[in-house]
Amino acid sequence: MHGQRGNDCGRRQPTPGSRRLARARSQCLLPGSRRCRTVGSWCPGVSAAEVRRFLERHGLRANRDLGQNFLCDPELAGRLVELAGVTVDDTVLEIGAGLGILTRALAARAARVVALEVDSGIVAALRAEGALPANVELRHADALTEDLAGLASVRGPVRLVANLPYAVSAPLLRRLLDLRGLLVDWSVMLQREVAARLMARPGSRDYGSLAVLHRFTTDVSQELRVSPGRFFPRPKVQSSFLRIRPLPEPWIAPGELAAVERVVRAAFGQRRKQLANALRGSQLWTGESVALALRAAGVDVRARAESLDARTLLEIARSLPPVPQTVP
Repeated sequence: MHGQRGNDCGRRQPTPGSRRLARARSQCLLPGSRRCRTVGSWCPGVSAAEVRRFLERHGLRANRDLGQNFLCDPELAGRLVELAGVTVDDTVLEIGAGLGILTRALAARAARVVALEVDSGIVAALRAEGALPANVELRHADALTEDLAGLASVRGPVRLVANLPYAVSAPLLRRLLDLRGLLVDWSVMLQREVAARLMARPGSRDYGSLAVLHRFTTDVSQELRVSPGRFFPRPKVQSSFLRIRPLPEPWIAPGELAAVERVVRAAFGQRRKQLANALRGSQLWTGESVALALRAAGVDVRARAESLDARTLLEIARSLPPVPQTVP
């Protein structure tokens, strides 16, 4: 037994997942490499020139309306997969396949990858060049309207990894909260400003409904800061890679998020107003019901939402009368 333990505690034996990831790195994720032969005929390296050639070959360009900034660093992609905690048993949903660099890194570690890409030209180019491994299902789909719950309702652990465009970051993050019962966790690349809003604390400039709703239901950690040079075209801002885990004991009951969200959004809807005035101004509650709710939570009527922590806001939300679902 002691001899076996000695062998086990020596050099760590590679797992099937680590072998696949190492193989992908050695054959496809080498910095500066212009070609790889593991998957199809094309695998972009780290240079912007290679990415530009790929786009030009298919008559494509980065679409500003879609907020496209393609990840073009395979070494970073491998690091992101590790930080996301992807395992050999996982099905991974990827929002925004882009040029497939992160997709391939995910496929090297996960059992299966379902990659969504809204740009039909990118989808056609990836398929034409055979750029993705066999365990990747590439879908032309908009993550804002796609049935993500249906995709996540599969046997075995499901994670989500995404490089989210700035324009749709907030609505997509909100959609993911509704999947918290189906996902192990979700890891997202965000512009630094959005990440700051997500992790903001009471009293800060960035504190708002996005941070509060996530505080009710998740634990958010910043795993990595990413410089603009890792993307093409180069964005004007820094990025952050966050990992978001559902709380084992969330503060709210199943089905309660939508009702609480109405209160939170009304509270932060007019930031310069006192909370009592903001809630009354939403025309969802009477002045009397607002006053009673603030009194029950021990909150001064002159307080502003941005000064209150999530626990206090939740107490206020639960003290207000429910709003009928038919009210917009």
